[in-house]
Amino acid sequence: MTAMEWVKSRFPVDQQSIILRLQEPVPNHLKRWWWCLGGMPAYLFIIQVITGVILAFYYVPEPSRAYESVARISHEIPLGWWVRSLHKWSANLMIVTVILHTMRVFFTGAFRAPRELNWIFGALLLIITLVFGFTGYSLVYEQLAYWGATVATNLADTVPLVGTYIARFIRGGSEIGPDTLTRFFVFHIGILPTLVLVFLSLHILMVRTHGVTELHFEDEDPKEKQTFRFYPDHILTELMIGVGLLIAISAVAVIWPPELSEKANPLVTPAHIKPEWYFYFTFRWLKIAGLNAAVLTLGLASAIFVFWPFADKALTRVFKRDLTVPLGIVAVLGIFALTIWEAMAH
Repeated sequence: MTAMEWVKSRFPVDQQSIILRLQEPVPNHLKRWWWCLGGMPAYLFIIQVITGVILAFYYVPEPSRAYESVARISHEIPLGWWVRSLHKWSANLMIVTVILHTMRVFFTGAFRAPRELNWIFGALLLIITLVFGFTGYSLVYEQLAYWGATVATNLADTVPLVGTYIARFIRGGSEIGPDTLTRFFVFHIGILPTLVLVFLSLHILMVRTHGVTELHFEDEDPKEKQTFRFYPDHILTELMIGVGLLIAISAVAVIWPPELSEKANPLVTPAHIKPEWYFYFTFRWLKIAGLNAAVLTLGLASAIFVFWPFADKALTRVFKRDLTVPLGIVAVLGIFALTIWEAMAH
């Protein structure tokens, strides 16, 4: 028995079926790379996992040693600064690409029947990605990160009915203490990656079940074939995007490596507390609306966002027209304005 025959007998996979699946047609608009944003977060998540595992070998999730361990990674461990920089920038870019992909799906109406569940899974992935960024930022145990976590848990505490229990669970007690950092670490390396894998698998399953929404453009030749092969044509596009992302992140990681600010001090409140850029709009809204109103409105907005396909149906029945694009433009401009406002504030 040859080696190939041995492998085939142990893994009786229908190779012809795999080849046929790889050659199945995909919509013609995916030839344009900017319509292939869905794969980018997956590439970046892989970079996150690889660099995160390396960093976990040296990071110590204890308040008395966390900051020092990050400083050691940045200044003493060979290429530690580069791995940490790759981890940080891929995290930021992952948030950007998930947001852009969500916007593309929203404005092209790709959330409508029969793809409502896929939108919900994608929306939850965006929220999980934001929480991922928040927990990772907090692990550095810098002054602003510590007080940002304090503000976030205080916000959770104001949620009606369950807020107190959520805040105590996150903190590990009635206030931020030694257990809080450990819980953030468990969330960051265990719970959140697992949730990402679960919802990403469901997301891909829904795409495989219902297919990709076909889009048509005015500049297309009606005589041109409206589909092309997944392999090798689309795979090559995705590979080029992946290589381009890796080159871009490597360059940014070298040019702008992350710095360390002042170590967290629970006894000294900073004059100006700012979260990471992707939470600027919520922080500015908190200042405008006040604590309780901000929590309620942001919670309501999040619920509408997650279940938007059903809200869209209700609005269409009431107003007898499609309001997705105008409402989406208002929401994007509002978030952008609040973000810029908070970024320019001192």
